Amino acid sequence: MKRIGLITSGGDAPGMNACIRAITKYCLNIGIVPVGYYDGYQGIIEKRSIELNFSDVDNIIQQGGTILGAARSEEFRTVEGRKKAIDNLILNNIDALICIGGDGTFAGANALSEEMNIPVIGIPGTIDNDISGTDHSIGYDTALNTVIEAIDKIRDTASSHHRIFFIEVMGRNAGFIALNSAIASGAESVLIPEELSDINALAKDLKEQNKGKRGSIVIVAEGDDAGGAIEIMKKVEPLMEGYSLRSSILGHIQRGGRPSACDRLLATKMGVFAVDQLLSGKYNIVVGAKGNDLVISSIDSAVENQSIPDLSMLKLLIKLR
Repeated sequence: MKRIGLITSGGDAPGMNACIRAITKYCLNIGIVPVGYYDGYQGIIEKRSIELNFSDVDNIIQQGGTILGAARSEEFRTVEGRKKAIDNLILNNIDALICIGGDGTFAGANALSEEMNIPVIGIPGTIDNDISGTDHSIGYDTALNTVIEAIDKIRDTASSHHRIFFIEVMGRNAGFIALNSAIASGAESVLIPEELSDINALAKDLKEQNKGKRGSIVIVAEGDDAGGAIEIMKKVEPLMEGYSLRSSILGHIQRGGRPSACDRLLATKMGVFAVDQLLSGKYNIVVGAKGNDLVISSIDSAVENQSIPDLSMLKLLIKLR
């Protein structure tokens, strides 16, 4: 292989730059030209690319976001849009494509592989951590720590004013951030998409737990079936007369910031591992981490299946009340 294309697509995640850096430096050291495309698949369609050099990736391992930009391309969802992308990849002599992102990114990579027969490899980069075939995706650890820090600060106010706070966190349709941040922050309750929510039971539980407490925290995953933090607070409020309720939506603060050491290491290892897979003739796969080992799974499996959190962890919250 002489030229490997590289994109970051979908939502940004801390550690994407560390992965770009690893792929770029490793490729250059073994005589391969790494070609970065700006703004994901849209950049391929519009022929916006750069042949990455060492200087392009110096001092980016500690930066959040992605120097290549991340976007969702509606045009790429069309056959005509993908035809443009394919023509431009051929024009740029791209031998393979590494795609850092989530399941939507991998679906796009899979379509390119089927329609163009180009080798593709997916690297899971999403704070949602919902990619099958890996224990952790790039960005998840940093986002989790950002959430916990925010919850700790909100708890100070909850305790000072004897309030119950409903805090909404990201995760799309997966409850990884919500469940694990609830446990790590000592929250009193958590609502996640993988479990049906019972508003009446929640209100009763909060009343029982709040006796003698100065405040309580309820973590709400954005994809919960009962709604977001504001909707759930409004549903609970009539059932908790005399209690002071507040809501807080953490929002996109969870995506930004310097990547944690864990995310930097994971991104670096995955980037080098992805290039090695291409060199050994393995492609149309997604790389992942299982324990201390790096593994591969089919890109079809990553697109069709969603990882879910360990629901037995919910028992920890109950046991620690």
